[in-house]
Amino acid sequence: MTALMFFAVIVVGYLLGSIPFGVIISKRFSKTDVREVGSGKIGMTNVLRAAGKKAAAASLILDILKGLAAVMLAGLIFRDKTDTAAVVLTLNESAQILAGFAAIAGHSWSIFLKFKGGRGVATFMGGLAALYWPAALVGAIFLFGIGFRTKYMSLGSIIGAITAFILLMSFYVLKIDFLRPEPMPFEYVLYAMFGAIFIYVMHRDNILRLFNGTERKIGEKSKTQISPSPNTPK
Repeated sequence: MTALMFFAVIVVGYLLGSIPFGVIISKRFSKTDVREVGSGKIGMTNVLRAAGKKAAAASLILDILKGLAAVMLAGLIFRDKTDTAAVVLTLNESAQILAGFAAIAGHSWSIFLKFKGGRGVATFMGGLAALYWPAALVGAIFLFGIGFRTKYMSLGSIIGAITAFILLMSFYVLKIDFLRPEPMPFEYVLYAMFGAIFIYVMHRDNILRLFNGTERKIGEKSKTQISPSPNTPK
């Protein structure tokens, strides 16, 4: 029964993450398919290029909610189900982080977009907010602060995710938790660590462009558009 419940939260998390809000919103706001603009990704930054600020804000909020909903739903399903044989991990927190990772995977490799999508930053932050919102808030401050300051959202995304991980790791080691009397679950640290690694890997092309001085800035229109596939309807 427990294995089936884990499978269910992973599937639901993946399907929630797979909802391509960036594509839906860009088409509604500007009749443009965000996949045919700029980087071809479906996240906030590319939606901004394709459809403007309002569409980008809507896409950001909905992508955050995907991760938030997946983690919260898993927490509700596994509420009060603890693994008495485990010293560090519990079923509840384990289910939550698996649902969060599944949502990130869904956003990045959506079943509705032939397993293509975005880079998972907003969905990662949404899942983190459900687990431990102070870390998500600090990470978001660094993300947008550096992103808008430098005009490179890719740089802000990487630093924001790493900052959130460092903060959670510090809290865990120092046994600090502002939200509960008991120590912070180690699963939260695992989620932030693997999330930060994932975001770094997903931005490896951006990192190369940053070093080469060819990375596009926030709001900068792409000089070339992604060519639609032969099967894409015109």
